[in-house]
Amino acid sequence: MQKQNHARKISILALFAAIIIIQNYVPLVGYIPVGMLEITTIHITVIVAAILLGPVDGGIVGGIWGLVDWLRAITVTSSALGNVVMVNPLISIVPRILIGVITGWLVNWLIKTKLPQQVTFIISSVLGSLVNTVLVLSLIYVFYHNGSQVYAALNLKELMPYLLTVAGVHGIPEAIAAGIIAPLLAVPLLKYSKVGQQRFKQ
Repeated sequence: MQKQNHARKISILALFAAIIIIQNYVPLVGYIPVGMLEITTIHITVIVAAILLGPVDGGIVGGIWGLVDWLRAITVTSSALGNVVMVNPLISIVPRILIGVITGWLVNWLIKTKLPQQVTFIISSVLGSLVNTVLVLSLIYVFYHNGSQVYAALNLKELMPYLLTVAGVHGIPEAIAAGIIAPLLAVPLLKYSKVGQQRFKQ
């Protein structure tokens, strides 16, 4: 029985990995260009994985996204800014791992507070999305604010106002989308998959 569960979980992880690869490389599926950066939908895939599988496997799925995004930044044309900053694995990989870990942990914790399941998923999805936005933009500032390729690429007097604009223009819509779409996908997956059914038998 345990071997079956393990095999089932590996199969689901492989499916999420395949979805993330498709989202990364098929135009307008995972990334929508807006200015010098891109609005992403891939965080929703990671959030759904974290809700369905928990923080550890959610972190693995997030790490897969980060790794693919890093490879994309160094091998193909990304956004104008993405090709400069996402080659740094601390920016492209670490925040994506933490989306899965923190979302999964929040779900585990909020379920214990007896909040309705849907409310738990909405809160966890929104906060998980904001983790990505805040960490990516914070790390860009930490690594590149003192004159750099990014500074030159932006051609702005100040990096911080640009990052704050990105947080509003990109981060808020991504968080709203996650709060709506991720629970809509996660609820039926939890209900009809054996892995999902076992997830909250705790």
